[in-house]
Amino acid sequence: MDLSSAKWRKSSRSSGDGGQCVEVASNLPGVIAVRDSKNPGGPALVVSPQEWRLFLHGTKVQEV
Repeated sequence: MDLSSAKWRKSSRSSGDGGQCVEVASNLPGVIAVRDSKNPGGPALVVSPQEWRLFLHGTKVQEV
């Protein structure tokens, strides 16, 4: 998939010290792309908007 027009934004949960940085691009038609900001030329995970919503929901649900 061509991600050259992706507009990447860093996760608000990413630390500012160069570690654990995730970037997300949601401007592409029909997909959400996720990558490691330390390796922008590396692989990206591409999922449907529905899969992304389910992932986000799953990260917010916490079992005690």
